[in-house]
Amino acid sequence: MTAEAGSAPARVHLSARHDRLLRLAQAYVDEAAARGELPHRDLSRLPGTRVRVDPEFCREVARHFDRAPRRALDADLAARYDRFTEETLRHFALLEPAGLKVVPWPGPGQPYRGAADLIDALDRTGVLYVYLTNDGHGPHGPTPDHPLCAPSGVTVDGVELLHNDIFRVVHDIFGHVLLGATMGVAGEFRAAYGHMAMYSPQVHPVVFTEQVSQICWFFHGPHLADRSGRWPRRGEPGWIPPTDRPYPEQKLFPCPPGFLGRFTASFTEDSR
Repeated sequence: MTAEAGSAPARVHLSARHDRLLRLAQAYVDEAAARGELPHRDLSRLPGTRVRVDPEFCREVARHFDRAPRRALDADLAARYDRFTEETLRHFALLEPAGLKVVPWPGPGQPYRGAADLIDALDRTGVLYVYLTNDGHGPHGPTPDHPLCAPSGVTVDGVELLHNDIFRVVHDIFGHVLLGATMGVAGEFRAAYGHMAMYSPQVHPVVFTEQVSQICWFFHGPHLADRSGRWPRRGEPGWIPPTDRPYPEQKLFPCPPGFLGRFTASFTEDSR
């Protein structure tokens, strides 16, 4: 297997709020595990998680996402999304006890330059800006027939957040901030893997589709290949900077068999 990021953790410094977030997240996992809703995990091991990113796997996932139907919803997938939004709202409810405030981002462009900038700003202010789905998700904006583009019931500063907004918030906090994960491919993989520890196994395929598949398309999608079918690297002719790339469409389809297992098999947790 060709490793894109070797086996070293793609990590920035941990937040000064890390210990408090870890205690709240661990208590959440312990209580959910006691109810039989998810397996017990020691979240303190996650910041040291190592991942081997295989570009060919990323491109396979990206091709599948690119070719997948816009909507392929059945009763099983609908139930998974219902459970996913319910659990995501529970994660969001942990932010207030953590002393964090979520604010819709009012400015143009993204609120943060990367994970380090996000963590620094959060440590200084206790505020997390959320880039709203309505302001730029996908080539055509949010689509109302997707379950994550429905109103969440949470209103902040007069703005009702969509379920997709709620998910992006908790992904930033319990993925990037809790693990110190970067916003490159390896870091996004680590953030998704770590955040899955707070979700029941029933909805792991949803996390894969909504996070991992979209990240693979953004960084390794067929639209980034040149005419010879090669993906140019930074500085080479035809390379497109991430700031100039489109966001993936908010598609809705089942996670293909085997993808989730191959994803989780690429991680090695801290053995301490």
